[in-house]
Amino acid sequence: MQYHLSQGDNNMFISPMMLYNAKNNQPFYSKNHIAELKLDGLRCILSHMDKLYVYTRHNNLITHKFPELLRCPVPEGTILDGELVVLDDQGKPDYEAMSARFLSKKNKMPVVFCAFDILRYKGIDVTGLSLLQRKELLDQAFIENENYKKIDMFEGSAIDYYEQVRGRGLEGIIIKSTKENSTYEINKRSIRWQKVINWTYADVYISGYRKNNFALLASIDGADGSKLPVGIIESGVSPLHMKAIEGVKRRLVFKEDKNFAYMEPRIMARIKTRSWTQSGRLRSPEFIEFVI
Repeated sequence: MQYHLSQGDNNMFISPMMLYNAKNNQPFYSKNHIAELKLDGLRCILSHMDKLYVYTRHNNLITHKFPELLRCPVPEGTILDGELVVLDDQGKPDYEAMSARFLSKKNKMPVVFCAFDILRYKGIDVTGLSLLQRKELLDQAFIENENYKKIDMFEGSAIDYYEQVRGRGLEGIIIKSTKENSTYEINKRSIRWQKVINWTYADVYISGYRKNNFALLASIDGADGSKLPVGIIESGVSPLHMKAIEGVKRRLVFKEDKNFAYMEPRIMARIKTRSWTQSGRLRSPEFIEFVI
């Protein structure tokens, strides 16, 4: 077991189990799997040992940022895995609002810790139990309040569930194995948990590139006919795509600085993005292909 301890054994951080991408980002049905809503927030480990500690998945202690979590219904000796979210007026997780709350000392937008797994209960390590056994313990571990919720699992067809989630404009689902060997794999990316993301697709102009750590600059048509920058595409750009840009840059690049080369927007690309921000930027865009 890979535990990371600091300030004594009572203050315990456990490196979380990580997700695989489902094949072709497609949901699938299996009687040996359940599905859960994938929340759009901040992955956290909540450790209530001698007192409450809240960590990011990278072992950064952030308890002080969220005083409302100190009204904690979780008994001592419990460690939970979950997502910290801010909910909008429709009850949907709002990633931008969560980020704003995390980064600002003045922002008082209330957060909700949504638990989906339990790693220690009554002081006992339960990561070696199956997922369904851990879910039973999670149900017993605390009574929900306005700042603490439990994530429901969906036991029907994950395909149907994903369509419901997609129809509501939510981030996606996670499909989890319920077999006897469905233990919690600490600090490991496991095929037992697979995510299906509700991507948004768009065609954008390639308006330049970043020179170091190559990435593409994206823009779209503005209302006045100008090109509006909407972000940097880092993921999905292969050496083959870099070579294609290399072949046209001499006739399309019109300006350069230390970090970027700016191109006439003659080339278009299809991308996928988690969402568009309120300011009209791409969130975590990934390159798919050039549009010819």
